[in-house]
Amino acid sequence: MAVLSWDIEKGSGSMTRPSWAPEGIDLDRPSASRVYDYFVGGMHNFEIDRTLARQIEAFTPNVAETMRANRDLLRRCVRFLVDAGITQFLDIGSGIPTVGNVHEVAQARNPSARVVYVDIDPVAVAHSRAILDGNPAAAVVNADIAAPDTILADPQVAKLLDFDKPVAVLLLGVLHFVPDDADPAAAVARLRDTVAPGSYLAITHATLDGQPTEVLEAQKLSGRTSTEIVLRTKPEIATFFDGWTLLDPGLVHLPLWRPDNPADVGDHPESSGAYGALAHKA
Repeated sequence: MAVLSWDIEKGSGSMTRPSWAPEGIDLDRPSASRVYDYFVGGMHNFEIDRTLARQIEAFTPNVAETMRANRDLLRRCVRFLVDAGITQFLDIGSGIPTVGNVHEVAQARNPSARVVYVDIDPVAVAHSRAILDGNPAAAVVNADIAAPDTILADPQVAKLLDFDKPVAVLLLGVLHFVPDDADPAAAVARLRDTVAPGSYLAITHATLDGQPTEVLEAQKLSGRTSTEIVLRTKPEIATFFDGWTLLDPGLVHLPLWRPDNPADVGDHPESSGAYGALAHKA
């Protein structure tokens, strides 16, 4: 799940470049992908990213909760899918595949699982390539969900995924960055029509429903950036599942989707500010 872009000043000074940060990545400027990594407890971030994260959290206090709830749902979803026999994953809008991401969870449960990550952010892709180096069953592609044919035609996708067999398509926290005029529903439908029967689709999406004033103001500010957030209602999000069969419990606030423990839901699951669901293609 990408994060809101902000206009920020570039830092100064130099730092030791770790092995997972390839040459060509500016370590003195915050990255949206590394900010998200920080929010979900990852280690692929720098102080300049953490500083921006704290600024964002001060403005929209629920943002960290939403991102952590999104990552927790991802883990539960991938475990379910592997146990259901899925060995192929196409994770679009993946960010940096850091702690507890798809390949870690899936391959821990089934070492033969294959994963292709897709992200539009070149910083996320560069970091991902460094992290995935040496893992022949995982790859990353620089592409846009709004151009699904580009994703499907990529050689890395063709190498690792067999679309004649079931695939899990993961669209977690990405469709709310696709404006209506880019027709995200058509992109999802193209993926639906490509995958084989027995495939799955997982979506999480920030919602307009019940959002506090500060989140709505942040959404307005996002319109000034390259990553505008489109908050949609539950019925609008549900249309992305046209042609799929929703699994129980349906489209629900993130903590309500098959929690590991009822206590994990908390008193206000709606404070996650997003809905999620998993669906099956018959």
